[in-house]
Amino acid sequence: MAGSTDGRRRGARPVEVRLVAMKRLYLLRHAKSAWDDASLEDHDRPLAPRGRRACATMAKYLGERKGGPPRLDLVLCSTARRARETLEGVLPAWPVPPETVHEAGLYLCGTDALLDRLRALPETVTAVMLVGHNPDFQELALTLAGAGDPTALAAVREKLPTGGFIALDLPDGPWADLSPRSGRLVEFTPPRSLAGSSE
Repeated sequence: MAGSTDGRRRGARPVEVRLVAMKRLYLLRHAKSAWDDASLEDHDRPLAPRGRRACATMAKYLGERKGGPPRLDLVLCSTARRARETLEGVLPAWPVPPETVHEAGLYLCGTDALLDRLRALPETVTAVMLVGHNPDFQELALTLAGAGDPTALAAVREKLPTGGFIALDLPDGPWADLSPRSGRLVEFTPPRSLAGSSE
């Protein structure tokens, strides 16, 4: 188990205390969605029961992780139903819900569009979480991660599963200057890796 001291999961150990001023980006891929109603547009598909269970697992983990839930200035969430329901499912981890904005432009938009959105963030935001989709999130994480635990990086390259959670440290410079390989992967936690999870 790479970077984990408690034997519960794979991935880099979560570290919330930052000794050097940095920005932080969190990525939460939506949980497993349902495909049983063929009449629904892709944007409108809800979470499957398995996805709702994964959200509960991740909410418990985020609420109880060392350092507590991520300290967020902003959450940007895709307007897709499965993304909105994923965010709703994990929000109980935060005693006070963070500021949230739902944006249609995050729906299956591609890595370049995600980078542009991050570069447009105000400098008052130092920690942001995106809730959305693959392959965009996997590609964004790998584009930004110039360093990090090698095993965790290899795991992200292999797969970012539904409900997967990623944290990256980014340079404490202007968001507008965000560049590829400038970040460090500090956490990768898929729901299946958590103790007691069947996801």
